[in-house]
Order: sequence, then structure tokens, then C-alpha cells
Amino acid sequence: MKDRITGISSMATRQVLAELALAYETRSGCLVAIESVGGIDAAKRVQAGEPFDVVVLASDAIDRLIAAGRVVAGSRVDLVRSPVAVAVRAGAPRPDVSSEDAVKRAVLAARSLSYSTGPSGVHLTRQFERWGIAQEIKQRIVQAPPGVPVGALVARGEAEIGFQQLSELLHLPGIDVLGLLPEAIQYITIFSAGTCSGSPRAAAVRAMLDDMNSADAAQVKRRHGMEPA
Repeated sequence: MKDRITGISSMATRQVLAELALAYETRSGCLVAIESVGGIDAAKRVQAGEPFDVVVLASDAIDRLIAAGRVVAGSRVDLVRSPVAVAVRAGAPRPDVSSEDAVKRAVLAARSLSYSTGPSGVHLTRQFERWGIAQEIKQRIVQAPPGVPVGALVARGEAEIGFQQLSELLHLPGIDVLGLLPEAIQYITIFSAGTCSGSPRAAAVRAMLDDMNSADAAQVKRRHGMEPA
């Protein structure tokens, strides 16, 4: 029987991991099955002791799982850097998002807006508070449930403007990606992998993660809107 690595990840890395895992399977003969769910749910399931070999989440979430003893200390491997982008429904007016002031104006002008429950959403919530507009826009925010792409709400017209990591917006139909958040308010999430405590396949996981950080893998990451970490 072939060796088989099981894993869990947040939705932000679903597509890039699927492509990298398939390439590794082809090269190594080791089967890889990675389930992608909302990041909060993924962390809860690993925390609850559900048996996986590897987990891929934002680096701070991996660090918390290491502190809790659910991920092996010293096993964290940073895989990608993921920026936040802005999208509107396909064919809709395209507001200027080229500067901090322009993004603020676009947010204030939008009848509805959406962002994720993940790191990018936490960042935006703080940004709206810094701008002093959090209360003003509170009733217009359409919260994307965990595991549901913000872009899907934008495509359906439930949110006029959406903010999420570029990797999650890039391949979605029905939306136009306006571009990345400007540098002054950009937020880069580092997604990392860790070997789950109790996994009997630690060596296999390490070999897979080394492959996922190879020069060939860098091209795949960029194609999915991310940079190698």
C-alpha cells in the first residue's frame, strides 16, 4: 500500500496546495489528501485532536497549535506570503483603490461590503477603526461565513465590494479584481505548515514540505496570487 499523508488547511491555500500536492504525488508516489475548510474550523479540529499528519494555516495559528502541543515544536515550515486584494461584481463600476484615501472613499461609498473571518478580515476591522468609520459602516457589512469566499457574495450581488486574499479571489467567476490593497494598508499573511503531534508520518511530511518549497513550486505559488515565503 502506498504511503498516504492526510492534512487540513484553510480555504486561502486550497488551490495552491491542491496543485502542489498533485505534483508531489506524481514525483514521489506518496498519496496526499488535504481537506480545506474555514481557518477557524481547521484550527479547532486540530486542537480537538482529530488525526491529521499536517496542518496549513496562518503562521500565528500554527504557533498557537505548537504552544498547545497539537503541532510538533520545530516542525513549522513557512510556505507562502499572501496579500489582500479588492473585488467588485463583474461589469460593475470600478472604484479607485490605488491609495489609502481612495480605499477609504470606496468603502464609505459602498452600499454593502464584505471581508473574511480570517487574518485579512481582522486587519480590515482594525483599519476601519483606525479610520474612525467602523460604526458608520457597521450595518453595511456582510460577513462571509467561514469557508465561503467573499468573492462568491460579491458575484451574487450580496456585497458591492469585497476584500480577501488575492489567492481566494483570483479564480472566482463573476467578479473583477481591482488590485491589491495599497502598500500603506496592505497586510501580508504568511501561511505555514506544521506536522501534527502523533502523526507516524513526520518524515514523509517533511519531504513533502521540502518539495513544496522548491524552485518549481515557486512558479505555482505565483500563479495562485502568492509569493514564496
